[in-house]
Amino acid sequence: MQWYVVASLLTLLTSSQGILTTLSQSNGGYKYDYATIPFLAEIFKLLVSSIFLWKEFKKSPPPRMTTEWKSVCLYPIPSIIYLVHNNVQFATLTYVDTSTYQIMGNLKIVTTGILFRLFLKRKLSNLQWMAIVLLAVGTTTSQVKGCGEASCDSLFSSPIQGYMLGVLSACLSALAGVYTEFLMKKNNDTLYWQNVQLYTFGAIFNMGRLFLDDFRGGFENGPWWNRLFNGYTITTWLVVLNLGSTGLLVSWLMKHADNIVKVYSTSMAMLLTMVLSVFLFNFKPTLQLLLGIIICIMSLHMYFAPPSTLLELPVAVAASQGVSDKTDS
Repeated sequence: MQWYVVASLLTLLTSSQGILTTLSQSNGGYKYDYATIPFLAEIFKLLVSSIFLWKEFKKSPPPRMTTEWKSVCLYPIPSIIYLVHNNVQFATLTYVDTSTYQIMGNLKIVTTGILFRLFLKRKLSNLQWMAIVLLAVGTTTSQVKGCGEASCDSLFSSPIQGYMLGVLSACLSALAGVYTEFLMKKNNDTLYWQNVQLYTFGAIFNMGRLFLDDFRGGFENGPWWNRLFNGYTITTWLVVLNLGSTGLLVSWLMKHADNIVKVYSTSMAMLLTMVLSVFLFNFKPTLQLLLGIIICIMSLHMYFAPPSTLLELPVAVAASQGVSDKTDS
């Protein structure tokens, strides 16, 4: 399957996540324990990956699997990074308002590009760097509210701790993605074996979170497994299915494409969510949203289009560039 097909599916699924989550609410709240959603999504991803791995075992030759402990012990690290990232997110929200937090979250687009270059040694052209910065600018523009609103002047009025934690959150998010890509590409193991390792540890960490929630609540509502499916509806199960499928697509992109493709997919998904909210939730479109979409589309074209299509080169240079593009592909 081509990477752009998977990226398009990821964009559609990611854009529907927020919509499904909103639809799963009842009277503005959740009747289910939302901490069970990531746990069940990890179980779903683990089951799907195990089934595909079992099917590969029935083929000849069998799939490549590295089982040495020094390799397996690397797979809990992304879960640990995400665990720290989630706590930093909550800490950030104690210092900044939601709008500022969302805007600062776009820093992960740039930090992903930087870590992508530093740790994976992947060279980006100047044009691609400009496209990445444009993507961050476009997503930020789409989220900026009108100056008639009270939150307009709050972007630079938060304590310095909030901005420092926001930068740390962006770096941790980028680090988790870049490290996961490193794991996926460090050897020729089958994707499904790598997924089984990732999602096993992911399920364990999410289960630990459920135990911790019970402990903090004094087991007032009983152990988590007794209320695992309480309040679940068809929409809630769609949220689980969506989150699990999104994770599987991301792992495929990490194996066969790269983090930058994932960043573009999730960024475009955010814009698509805003557009769909206009029709589903009476969200009022703004000029900032329109400008943000235009900037992001320009960024997308700048990053992935061959340089020869972006510049009016002399005929001889364009011909040689076309031969070079074909050779690279």
